[in-house]
Amino acid sequence: MSYRTALTEILTGVVGPAAEATALQGRFPRGAVTALGRAGLLGLTVSTELGGGGQGLPAAVDVVARTARVCPATAAVLRSHYTAVAVIEAYGGPWLRAEIAAGRHLASLALAESEAEAESESELGAHAEPASEAEGDGPTAETQFLVPRSVATRSGEVVALRARKQRVVAAGEADLYVWSSRPLTAPDGLTLWTVPAHAPDLFVPARPGAAGPRGSATSTVFADPVLVPAEAMLGVDGRGLDIVLRTVLPWLLELRAAAETHRPPAPDTAIDQALDPALDLGSARRPADSLAAS
Repeated sequence: MSYRTALTEILTGVVGPAAEATALQGRFPRGAVTALGRAGLLGLTVSTELGGGGQGLPAAVDVVARTARVCPATAAVLRSHYTAVAVIEAYGGPWLRAEIAAGRHLASLALAESEAEAESESELGAHAEPASEAEGDGPTAETQFLVPRSVATRSGEVVALRARKQRVVAAGEADLYVWSSRPLTAPDGLTLWTVPAHAPDLFVPARPGAAGPRGSATSTVFADPVLVPAEAMLGVDGRGLDIVLRTVLPWLLELRAAAETHRPPAPDTAIDQALDPALDLGSARRPADSLAAS
């Protein structure tokens, strides 16, 4: 069965019937996520060698676009998941990638810092590295924003991460987060980690109703601290900004554009909107009367 056929069946049989309750009651689409995992759609972009679908960004764009017509919350969850998986697929270990391929792990992004902890934009700009012409027109707001205040401290083979991440999609619902922090030893830049959602001392407060599409479980995540193994690092210490610019932002922006094709346009002025495409996309809509053809 092709992924498009599988998606049509899930949109018709699972996502569509629950979309109104998801939007009106703010209920996380757990049934949809489970069905997507069982059908191989959560592992769509993982290598076939590990049991995944072996697809790339175009297929993920197709899935998000079609899902957004039916349930904006589920589409927001998929946008964050596919972007996080793109990083894990490039830098994560085979066990974790195989778990995602099998549909047993929902991933999300924990990159945006709390406004209370963030430095001013001018201060960030003083430390940000300029983006190359291939990455954009000089130092962008996104580049400036990605100078985390989150602290990472290593003791032996364990790393303690202290942070307050804001507007995390599927907060408390995902199985793992792609997390950013200051480097352990590098003089500047940032470092990325995989953080299991079940780790002790990871706290998700009451979810603000205005953040993200209703039902997307977009909230703040606190770590005070959360302990992860040193091998949870994704890539090289201090080189996470390159990963964000070359992988995270391209995937997020493409997937966001795919979803917005089927939703009312919204202003895009906040710095962290480039990190979390579920922000300020308007109120949740009722499911479409009909699904797109396969």
